[in-house]
This record gives sequence, C-alpha cells and structure tokens, in this order.
Amino acid sequence: MSRKNDGWAERQWTREDFRKAKPASELPDAVAKAFPKTRGPQKAPRKVPVSIRLDADVVEHYKATGPGWQARINQALLDTMKRAS
Repeated sequence: MSRKNDGWAERQWTREDFRKAKPASELPDAVAKAFPKTRGPQKAPRKVPVSIRLDADVVEHYKATGPGWQARINQALLDTMKRAS
C-alpha cells in the first residue's frame, strides 16, 4: 500500500494554515490515543549530572533491581547524608 505524498509535511505553514489549526486538546479521542503521552517540562532542575566511579558489585546490585536504579542510589546517598548530620 503506497501513500500519496502531496508535500504537505515539507511546505511552510501560511497564516491561513495557522488560523485553521486547532489545539491538540480538540483532537478526536481515536486520533489523540495514537500519540504517546509525554512528560511536561521540568519546572526546576533538581539533579546535577555527574560522573562517579562505583564498585562493580554496587552497580550490578542496583541495576539488578530494574528501572530506577540510579534514583535508588541517589536515595541511598541521601539517607546516608541525613544520618550523618
């Protein structure tokens, strides 16, 4: 099955195109369900990317716990920090 490409995706939008456009919130449910939900923008970054060397056993242990393993390492460090103060 071939699709006709009339060039609509490549052309520049005109003022008329923008005037006719509707917000995504007005899409029919069947169409909206075809698009994946995405996370909104982060309000204020709270975490800082760093590079840290850890023992292989530590990384293996946390990775084995599944997705979110880096967050669990972060929580373990926070817990240790709270106990130390």
